[in-house]
Order: sequence, then structure tokens, then C-alpha cells
Amino acid sequence: MQTGIPALDEMLGGGLLPGTMTVVLGATGIGKTQLGIQYAKHGQSQEGERGIVFDLTSRGDSQNHSEYAKRLGEWQLSEAAVDEPVALGEVWDREKMRRDSMHLFRDSGRRVTSSDMDADDWRRWSSERAKKLDRAIAFFYGNFAHGVRRVVIDGVEPVDRAAESIQFELIEYIQNQILRKEHDWLARDLFRVHFRENAERIEAHAYDHQQLGGLLLATSHEVMLDDLIARPIQSGDVLSNANTIILMGKTRDGNKMGRALHIAKHRGSFCEESIVPYRITEDGLVFGEGV
Repeated sequence: MQTGIPALDEMLGGGLLPGTMTVVLGATGIGKTQLGIQYAKHGQSQEGERGIVFDLTSRGDSQNHSEYAKRLGEWQLSEAAVDEPVALGEVWDREKMRRDSMHLFRDSGRRVTSSDMDADDWRRWSSERAKKLDRAIAFFYGNFAHGVRRVVIDGVEPVDRAAESIQFELIEYIQNQILRKEHDWLARDLFRVHFRENAERIEAHAYDHQQLGGLLLATSHEVMLDDLIARPIQSGDVLSNANTIILMGKTRDGNKMGRALHIAKHRGSFCEESIVPYRITEDGLVFGEGV
């Protein structure tokens, strides 16, 4: 799966591998979201459908997805509702189900680790999550059934202990219970007792889950690329199970600061191992001579 950035695709030996999860790690403002939008947009050229953006920000902060999409590709993002009940009869209606983004916990103000919550907070969080997961399943399945093959997960905030992150818990669910599930089993989670009556349509909208690509954009405490490269991987860290890891950080050359990217891991394919400078422009990330 090409990223839509030719120089980066060349570094990746052609692109990202379908059926895997890629983690892009770097500090706030380093260009992760721009990369994610370029990757999602390029789905139109390669698979015939743009990708979808799933925003896990839990404190109401905007990731500027709509602004970036409009500027980088004249793409007006359509957002899925999160508080309305799932209307199962609408799943087969492309006009109603095909949405570009979902912000699951908008304005919840939630901290992102379990240690930040007391018992009552945790019960409320668990109840809220359970209600919204059904809507999230409908968002993913409804898009996959209508041709989407790319998922960008954004808004992952840094934590001191990865195993305590409620966001990482959700990411593990999305990865194992949504992206890695065969289409009919995900449909069972959505339709439940109505699965049999929709079985014919489910097969008519079958897709190969091994052709889905996931790009996870995670914010780090570390700002400098050298610190990111030296960063240890913790138990429960999203990096531990990623097929591909792309690190984006600041560099310093005397009094001059810059940005650079390094591919720390890329299983199953050749990759460029050097540190490559880039710039953020009105057209997105630019690599190459003179950067």
C-alpha cells in the first residue's frame, strides 16, 4: 500500500504491507497527521476509496483532520455521528454509511490512563465505552463493506506506563476484534440476532480483512529523533506488536533545527535504514535534495 509520498514509499521498499499495523511515533507538531491524511487520501488512487480516520483524542482537542484534508487534497471530511443509535437497515446504504472520520470520545475530558481514575470514574468510563463501541463497529464495518481499505488511528497521547493506557486498550480491541477479523465475524458483532436475515447482503459485501491497512499515529514525550531511536519498548507498548515503525523527530545541526524520519522496523520487506530529512509544506511532507 503506497503512502502517497513517493520518497517515503521508496524508503519502505514500495510501501506498507496490507494486513499489518504501522506505528508512526513523534512529538506534537512533527507532521504525523499530515502523513496520515496523505496515506488515507492515496487510497482513492490505489484502491478506489479514500481511507478513514478514527480519532481517539479523549480531551476534546482537535487534530485538525478536516483542515489538513482540505489543504492537502481538496478533501472535505464527512464525520460519523457517535451518539445516535446504530440503524442496521442503513448499513447497506452507501450514502448513509460511507463517512470519512469518527471522533469517538469528543469532549469527554477523560484522562488516558486507568491510574487517573477512581472506581466510580472507571465504571462510568467502561459504560460509556461499551455504548460507543457498537457505533464504532458500525463505522468500520460500514466503510469496509463499501470498499475502504485504509484506517488511520490518531490522537494517541503519551503515557508513562503503556499498559495503563485506556487508549492502548481500545487500540488492541480495534486491531484484534475489528481489523483482523474476517468480514462475516465482524458482521456478527454488528448484526447479532439479525445476522441470518442479512447473511446474503453480508456475502455480497464481503471483503478480505488481510487487505486492510492500519496506520497508528502516536504522540511521544521525546522530541529529538535521537531520543526516539534510543527509546526502549515497554510491555504493552503499541510498538511491540507493530509490523512497521516510523519515527519522526527533531534534529539539530549547530544552531539549526530540522525534522527527520527514520524507519526503525519494517518486517517482510526491504527498507531504507538511514535518517532522512523532510519539510512540512502546504502540499504535505516533502523529502529529497535540498531539504
